[in-house]
Amino acid sequence: MADAGRAQLLRSLGRLARGLSLLFWSLPLSFIVLAQTARTDWFGSLGAWAFAPALVFNGALLLALAQLRQFQRQERIWQNALTRADSLALINAGLAPFVFWWRRFPEVSYYAMAVGLLALSSLLFLMQINRVAQRLAAMIPDENLRAETAVFGAFNIWLLTVVFAALTLWFAAWRWPGLAFSVRLWLAALRGRGLWVILFLTTVPLALTMALLWKIKEVVLAGIFDHAG
Repeated sequence: MADAGRAQLLRSLGRLARGLSLLFWSLPLSFIVLAQTARTDWFGSLGAWAFAPALVFNGALLLALAQLRQFQRQERIWQNALTRADSLALINAGLAPFVFWWRRFPEVSYYAMAVGLLALSSLLFLMQINRVAQRLAAMIPDENLRAETAVFGAFNIWLLTVVFAALTLWFAAWRWPGLAFSVRLWLAALRGRGLWVILFLTTVPLALTMALLWKIKEVVLAGIFDHAG
């Protein structure tokens, strides 16, 4: 019975490590692919299927979360955090093709609204991944890891909340029908510069989130070797 329990624990930890690795790589690649699909013709050779890479990499995030779900299935708070991340990842995967269609037909307001919703949903997803990392670190017997994840996770969530609020206000103001023409011109001028500011403010928590995921994965791998030994 002890050997069976040990084998089950090792399988669970192995899936957790694979899920963290897939999440670590898929997270930045999904953002890069979405940005390049919106701005360039990187995938133009795929023709009408140029939206597929964005869909695939966002789908990989769902697969990564499915691997994480196999760990500590009895922990309700941990599983609830994964469920919320799953929901946001599913929304992102569904909206990802609209980035390509919006680039082809920017005059279609429906596509523009879908891309705006994708941007906001992606920020919420990144916030939730930090909450997932905090819940996971709380279950791992490593005090330094818990402390770092709590501090940097909270910082990431705070910074992403600021970006989310600023982007929401910009979208709301831009879509407001009674907006003064002078203000609309100011918002149009701000769009180019503000995009780079938002990208920078998003890149910082994205990099810190990746660092946290990598460190958690390394601790999990060390635990696998300890149990295997």
